[in-house]
Amino acid sequence: MTLSTPASTSLAPGRHADDSDAVEPAAADASLGQKLRSWFDTSASSALDDARADRVDWLRAAPFVAMHLACIGVLWVGVSPVALIVATTLYAVRMFALTGFYHRYFSHRTFQTSRTVQFVFALIGASCVQRGPLWWAAHHRNHHRHADTARDVHSPRVHGFVWSHVGWFLTPRNFRTDLSRVPDLAKFPELRILDRFDTLVPVLLALALFGLGELLQHLAPQLGTSGGQMLTWGFFVSTVVLFHATVTINSLAHRFGKRRFETRDDSRNNLWLALITFGEGWHNNHHFFPGSSRQGFRWWEIDLTWYGLRLMSALGLVRGLKPVPAWVLARARR
Repeated sequence: MTLSTPASTSLAPGRHADDSDAVEPAAADASLGQKLRSWFDTSASSALDDARADRVDWLRAAPFVAMHLACIGVLWVGVSPVALIVATTLYAVRMFALTGFYHRYFSHRTFQTSRTVQFVFALIGASCVQRGPLWWAAHHRNHHRHADTARDVHSPRVHGFVWSHVGWFLTPRNFRTDLSRVPDLAKFPELRILDRFDTLVPVLLALALFGLGELLQHLAPQLGTSGGQMLTWGFFVSTVVLFHATVTINSLAHRFGKRRFETRDDSRNNLWLALITFGEGWHNNHHFFPGSSRQGFRWWEIDLTWYGLRLMSALGLVRGLKPVPAWVLARARR
């Protein structure tokens, strides 16, 4: 696989430039229009071209790239304590939504909750710019089924570090949601809507942060913040850091760390990754037994998501947290 797009091909035998001019511009305009619409509505995606399905679609990926470039805006908007607090809080809340719900609930069904709580955390997860809950769960279930084989689209062993970290995320094949992998979730129309319009929630969050900054600049100028500052730190910086922290589990957690359990894949336990991803870094534990709500199997393995789920269980918001069976711990090498 490559991050570059293929070079243009020559006209096929028997074709003339005027024939191409008569047909191809209309097709190209339709394809361009579909790609632009797909920024907002994933159902507008064009038919999959196998020749380009596993190459980065730079036009479709343009908003994602722009989000990274927007972080440079910190040089102009400055920084304030309130902007850093908002950015950190949004990182923490959204990381919990990803790890506790996108991963442990939607992907693995390791506990139960109400439809209302399910939707609330799906909504928070959708603000992370990591697509909708059905997309996330479908891809993650495929990862467990084919971990570190050619059919695992983000295996660093097979595809290399850069591809496993971010390249796969930007290809036409992987923009799509395979609903056949998530029939249990696809029955909820509200989740399908979040998947279809997966940029709507992030855009609304960005607008809300800009509005908050403008309001604080007017009402509490002593805080030293502004709309541009709140947008840059609260949305762009927080979201970019959140994304790259999350995908270290695809890339770094299959390369660096310890292997307590013998698994068919390269998953590893890594304390540092566990800290920044609220427990996801205990990845070898998880790959050996993905059916537990807890990924830090030992008492000393810090798993902030597990602590959060325990609190939600005590409050009656979730139920049936699945524990780590004794036979799993008995199989541990260390």
